[in-house]
Amino acid sequence: MMNDSIRKVSIEELCKSKDINQTLVMEVVEFGIARPVEGNTIQDWKFDTSTVHWLKKAIRLNRQLEIDWVGVAMVIELLKQREALEYENHTLQRQLARFLES
Repeated sequence: MMNDSIRKVSIEELCKSKDINQTLVMEVVEFGIARPVEGNTIQDWKFDTSTVHWLKKAIRLNRQLEIDWVGVAMVIELLKQREALEYENHTLQRQLARFLES
């Protein structure tokens, strides 16, 4: 169950504040790079801040490096895995430090 205190950004807010058009957002969603957390129609879509982070990163990869959306999807997936592994590594390092202190 999602925490209701997480900030949600509508597609309209996203497009206004980040110089992104709806077509780009639709492409990113179509390739599974980002998923709206709410809304059944495009106009009702809402994204959490984590998704907005990855959506912006995907669009930058596409625009600046001219990577196609399939490639962007792969890069984003690898970046997410790397982030998860870094978090797990940090957690394990803290546990090891506590174990060695006892």
